[in-house]
Amino acid sequence: MRGSGSCPPGIVPGLASPSFLTESLIIVIYDSNIVTIMDRVHHIDPTAIGNLSSFLNTMGKVGVLGAGRLGRATEITKRMFEDSECFTFLSLSGPMIPGGLRKVVSHLVKSGKIDAIVTSGANIVHDLVEAYGGAHYRVPVGKDDYELREAGMGRIADIYVKEEDFEKFEKGIYEFLDNLPDEKMTTLAPSEFLTELGLTINDDVSILKQAAEKGVPIFSPGLMDSMLGFHLYTYSTTKKMSLDFVKDLRILGEIVTQTKKTGAIMLGGGLTKHFTMGSTILKGGLNMAVQITLDRPEGGSLGGAPLVEGVSWQKMQKESNFETVIGDATIIFPLLILGVIS
Repeated sequence: MRGSGSCPPGIVPGLASPSFLTESLIIVIYDSNIVTIMDRVHHIDPTAIGNLSSFLNTMGKVGVLGAGRLGRATEITKRMFEDSECFTFLSLSGPMIPGGLRKVVSHLVKSGKIDAIVTSGANIVHDLVEAYGGAHYRVPVGKDDYELREAGMGRIADIYVKEEDFEKFEKGIYEFLDNLPDEKMTTLAPSEFLTELGLTINDDVSILKQAAEKGVPIFSPGLMDSMLGFHLYTYSTTKKMSLDFVKDLRILGEIVTQTKKTGAIMLGGGLTKHFTMGSTILKGGLNMAVQITLDRPEGGSLGGAPLVEGVSWQKMQKESNFETVIGDATIIFPLLILGVIS
């Protein structure tokens, strides 16, 4: 009986059958047969956490709600990074680069943790803005969008970029295009074009530079929906210039079919998430995946779709390991990465 004090040591009172309590598990037994094993919730002990790695390990031991999701995502990411047979994608949607993640992504590429990047064109632009000497700034308190427009500033949430920094970017792109050999003006896939561009960058923190030097392809299926795409258009009005987007699919298809396993860390959703997952259909889907997103599933958009939905589309293996962490990727992703690499 619950509260009777008559239960033998190790038996959990109040359950319908004898259950043995261990440090990590509750083992429920019926008629001497083990029916189920239940993991315990381990509560956070602030005195026992010495660093970020141990903090994330503690999240895994909590095992439930957001803490459990973060803990499981950390373990999956570790497996991706440690498995030499796993080809790992990093998918970037939303303002990840202007939002403070530029050095984190650059470091992952430089250290060989990431094998390919799938990103929006905007994140490429913002990497190049800084590579060409520009910067990103916090929106001044009390300034509205009308005042920012008059001052030549474009706003992304609480971030702004100076118009003059976009002018530096434009100048850099036009100089690169002017020096691109004629035979490459109409034959390059977008990933090849970005590699050529990356090799001309002098900023060692630049993601494009590190990717080009490490042989990490950058795929950007929505490249034309960016300021870089706009400048490619304006340049093409005076000189013959085009990119072969179909060629990128052939390059990606060859990569996927030659790999034993595929994994992905997806920040946000939308086109980059779909392109990353869709490319692995040739192998029956991803083997490992982590998604960090603020998107909701109710509207049916891919951004908010649970990763398990990808099983039906053959974008996730039936035996795959995956986890979705609901939250701001500019907070969660660097915490996860710092914990894993430490």
